[in-house]
Amino acid sequence: MIYDKIENIDKYAEIPDFAVKFIKELSEDIAIGRHELGGDNYANVECYNTKSPENCRPEAHKKYIDIQLLLSGKEELQFTDLAGLSIAEQYDASRDIMFFDRPEFRMNSVILQKGFFAMLFPDEAHQPQMNYGNESLPVKKVVVKIRV
Repeated sequence: MIYDKIENIDKYAEIPDFAVKFIKELSEDIAIGRHELGGDNYANVECYNTKSPENCRPEAHKKYIDIQLLLSGKEELQFTDLAGLSIAEQYDASRDIMFFDRPEFRMNSVILQKGFFAMLFPDEAHQPQMNYGNESLPVKKVVVKIRV
């Protein structure tokens, strides 16, 4: 997992130029929905209210790397290695997603907020959309999907 300020995003060779350009040109008024970035790459823009950890599940993808960032609001994002996790919902290739039971241990955690990004790889489970503290907050989020 990579977590850093957006101003440093072009320092990572793992992040393709088209993704860096898209992220640097983002504005808060970007339309909700799917945005094609060329090839099999795209970005999803969504608005939602964060949830309590009990209402979130760890997930992972096989075909795509996620770059997650918030245009507004704040949320906690937990992550961990896939090893030792119990599968709650088998991999769905059409949606490129599988879900896991919440582990007994506390996963690693970062706070997503405007100006920062998290890059998550297929060998990492992540649990997004979590409340920051005990408060549900409205967020506008962009998830850039980079084909592996």
